[in-house]
Amino acid sequence: MAASSTNPYSEAGVDTAAGDRAVELMKTSVRATHGPEVLGGVGGFAGLFDASALLSYTKPLLATSTDGVGTKVAIAQAIDKHDTIGQDLVGMVVDDIVVVGAKPLFMTDYIACGKVVPERIADIVRGIADACTATGTALVGGETAEHPGLLGPDDYDVAGAATGIVEADAVLGADRVQDGDVVLALASSGLHSNGYSLVRHIITGAGIGYSDQAAEFGKTWGETLLEPTRLYTLPLLRLLETLRQAQGPNEPSAVHSLSHVTGGGIAANLARVLPVGSWAEVDRSTWSPSPVFRVLSEISGTSLESTEGTWNLGIGFLAVIDQRQKDAAIAALAAEGIDAWQVATVGTGQRPAGEFEEGAKGVDGGAVRLVGAYADGAK
Repeated sequence: MAASSTNPYSEAGVDTAAGDRAVELMKTSVRATHGPEVLGGVGGFAGLFDASALLSYTKPLLATSTDGVGTKVAIAQAIDKHDTIGQDLVGMVVDDIVVVGAKPLFMTDYIACGKVVPERIADIVRGIADACTATGTALVGGETAEHPGLLGPDDYDVAGAATGIVEADAVLGADRVQDGDVVLALASSGLHSNGYSLVRHIITGAGIGYSDQAAEFGKTWGETLLEPTRLYTLPLLRLLETLRQAQGPNEPSAVHSLSHVTGGGIAANLARVLPVGSWAEVDRSTWSPSPVFRVLSEISGTSLESTEGTWNLGIGFLAVIDQRQKDAAIAALAAEGIDAWQVATVGTGQRPAGEFEEGAKGVDGGAVRLVGAYADGAK
């Protein structure tokens, strides 16, 4: 019997030629993230990064983080728009590294899909690469895996991991926080990449399609909900440097701890970067949650307060700083295009009566609660 001329792997649903085509389409974007410290180009089994720069550190610590985008990808798939998901991935991964004061060095990504559509994969990776460039991160490697039978032809998921570096005596954290420190809120660009299971539940329950026009926003619901995650890494690194220069080289950092407001909301994430025994009351009256949060709450018939453990409600990052540097920090962030304002003051004395959220995700941290009513107007 003559041997079949067909490719049995293709018959099983895996198109290796499409994978090669996707790599060709993404090469230019990936290479744009590479500086002279990246060796080996695109397509190797492992990415190489010259670590000679670490020799200039007294005690260099490597910081690492890994994450995905979550069910936000379902909306991208629903409206066939994939050029912003990459920024969401980088924001979720790299912005976790800057929390400890680390500068990102490099990142890798992983895309699992039911069928490789080269143009779609290239759109995703282009978004990752552009965001890596915007955060000073080299995209040194990645993997695209085709899983027919496990995922539908239009289904995919993305994940990534990044590594950064920080001097040991410059690590930010709860141990630096002091009584009277100011908590600054940094405005988010919208939902970022958390709470989309709730978002999708609300939209589906209301009978809204992602291609339907959202009159409040002047575009479709899908486009509104795909607003990409704001990238904070370089603005925060520049803030650290600006305040350091203002204080003098031998003074401790005026920024004591940072918190990335992701899953769990404002209170839980702030509590993670406050010391045990400290507390903070976040004043809702200092800002008005972005319209997307208000509209979704109105559609679902729920209060904004009930979503505080799910959405960022307009605050993407929190910075705990020396109260003497509050105005300088707000001005520096404004120069970066980021609105910032004071939402709380850290206390270490007797805590007010009532319920607080204490620590989160295994961290024995401080205690935080939100108080008051949200402002009506735009911040």
